[in-house]
Amino acid sequence: MGLFDRLFGKNKKEDISEELVSTSKQTDKDKVLNFKDDDKKDDLAVSVNPLRNDLLVENHQENTFVTLRNGQMTEISENDDEKPIFEDCSNSVETKEPKTETENLQESDEEKYHRTLKKTRTGFGARLNAFLANFRSIDEDFFEDLEEMLILSDVGVLVAANLTEELRYEARLENAKRPEDLKQVIIEKLVTIYEKDGEFNEKLNLQEDLTVMLFIGVNGVGKTTSIGKLAYKYQQEGKKVMLVAADTFRAGAVAQLVEWGKRVNVPVVTGAEKADPGSVVYEGIERAIQEGVDILLIDTAGRLQNKDNLMAELEKIGRIIKRVVPDAPHETLLALDASTGQNALVQAKEFSKIAPVTGIVLTKLDGTGKGGVVLAIREELDIPVKLIGFGEKINDIGAFNSERFMQGLLEGLI
Repeated sequence: MGLFDRLFGKNKKEDISEELVSTSKQTDKDKVLNFKDDDKKDDLAVSVNPLRNDLLVENHQENTFVTLRNGQMTEISENDDEKPIFEDCSNSVETKEPKTETENLQESDEEKYHRTLKKTRTGFGARLNAFLANFRSIDEDFFEDLEEMLILSDVGVLVAANLTEELRYEARLENAKRPEDLKQVIIEKLVTIYEKDGEFNEKLNLQEDLTVMLFIGVNGVGKTTSIGKLAYKYQQEGKKVMLVAADTFRAGAVAQLVEWGKRVNVPVVTGAEKADPGSVVYEGIERAIQEGVDILLIDTAGRLQNKDNLMAELEKIGRIIKRVVPDAPHETLLALDASTGQNALVQAKEFSKIAPVTGIVLTKLDGTGKGGVVLAIREELDIPVKLIGFGEKINDIGAFNSERFMQGLLEGLI
């Protein structure tokens, strides 16, 4: 079964947005109608706002409106403020106290994805919905503006161009007249772009004995923080973890990793100030083997502005690692800041020229609506996202899940 079928149901042909709105709102709509007298039902007009979770019931006779938003019924009349009539009429929303830090640490992966993708969910989907609503017909201006909107949504120039061209073909094939007629096609195409050949390669290449992970990326993208969180994650799983501070170019980077080591109670291998990174890596691998370490996480410098020196340094580190562990590094993970959008794609292109990148660590996704960059990376570089940062808490890192991500990206459309 393909990714689209797993997300939205096998052989689904009807318009997704219309079906989901009607099915998910039916119970609430019935309750709204039952709230009024039976003999007044003919005076009521019920509408659904597709961009928000609400219903609007208009009483033409009494010139009043009743809106159901997130489970609370509110009556609105002219020159009158909104006032609640009764609460929790749909029993769909519960009032909860803010979570404590302990409760936050116990969030499920599903809850973390829902929280982290909130801005992406409300940004990309709402932007595309608004775009479709602004056009009454399908013409060349529609396709040109659609391509521009997709580029601004950080899905990448190649994705935007390919998707727009395929939609032109589908519009002619289906004789589509209204932009709304293309909504399901857009969803299908976006899923197909990410799915490609069905090989996602999202799982980390963990070994039965020592697993060596090399982390690369420019300064400030959350690379060192991700290493610290990952160390905590593996330690909680009962694995023996060690860190290597090979970013000797910046004293601050070493100090930051040492602080993370203290925080999560994991040893950190460091060298003298301005020490050769290769010598620090060699010492780290030797110690890891001697002490029976399961996971070795190596931090490196990120001076992309000096690519020749960086390439030489990473190549040297790679040779040293292989001298001790021939099949390592088992992962070369590139940390990218999702909030930088297309700049993250540029960094991925540059680093993929310098080092054999096996996966992406996508950080800071919870603070941005630019999650569409994952599609651009997948289409243009075919580098899998393997880890995702959920936020600032110590356990806010986890394995990337394509289905949960695509659901989060497309939820605003359905």
